[in-house]
Amino acid sequence: MRYKITILSLSILLSLSSCASKKYKNISYLADDNSGKEKPTLTIFSPRNSKHQDNPVLVFVHGGNWNSGDKKMYGFFGRNFAKKGVTTVIVGYTLSPNASYNEMAIEIAKAVEWTKQNIVKYKGNPNEIFLTGHSAGGHLVALVGTNPKYLKDKSIVKGIILNDAAGLDMKHYLEEFPPTDQDNYLATWSNNPDKWKDASPIYFLDKNTPLFMIYTGSKTYESIKVSNERFLKELHKFQPSVEPIVLNKKHVPMITQYIFPWSNRFNEIIDFMKKNN
Repeated sequence: MRYKITILSLSILLSLSSCASKKYKNISYLADDNSGKEKPTLTIFSPRNSKHQDNPVLVFVHGGNWNSGDKKMYGFFGRNFAKKGVTTVIVGYTLSPNASYNEMAIEIAKAVEWTKQNIVKYKGNPNEIFLTGHSAGGHLVALVGTNPKYLKDKSIVKGIILNDAAGLDMKHYLEEFPPTDQDNYLATWSNNPDKWKDASPIYFLDKNTPLFMIYTGSKTYESIKVSNERFLKELHKFQPSVEPIVLNKKHVPMITQYIFPWSNRFNEIIDFMKKNN
């Protein structure tokens, strides 16, 4: 009986969230190259009831170890932020082994640039764009926001929120655990150490880096803990006031907590966006 009540409660919450947002799905953000290959798309959740036409914008990139995951799984994230007045963009991207980290990051960067150019049509302010991602998605938004080869103008990103981000120092990790075909890591990272460094956001932090907000789980994978500690130490050279918000959670619950609209994460992130717009 308790299980049935919980499912009913979630159904009601999702229904109410849907009423508070408008969904625009499977929007193309990449130019057609006539290759015939299916290209990734993005989905936008716009605040239906907001009186404002220039709401802050949050671009979300999902995780999945760079070789799995689907933007369709994260409607709850978009709906709940839109309900709270944030135009939210959920980005799909090509996964390994069909894409390397570099090709994934290029796609994410193009999604960010598309958002800058078009989000005004969806009640979003193109001058208030923030990036966020969980796990591998955290790596990709950090890489796009730091490595200068991806965005022509990094200043279009006002801030980056990492949610238990993986891969912030892939060079350090892969030197200890060289990539193999397992989890498609050779396809993702190659066996070239120069590319491992190129893939690591930690090596591109500087005074012009967008402001960071960092969440980590106290029960997450050890590799994520180590990577975040190394990243934070380097980040403090440029952003000394950043302190991670450590939650008593494992890796997957760090993202599933957003299913519940009463989570403190929403107010924390929205406050960060307001302070840094």
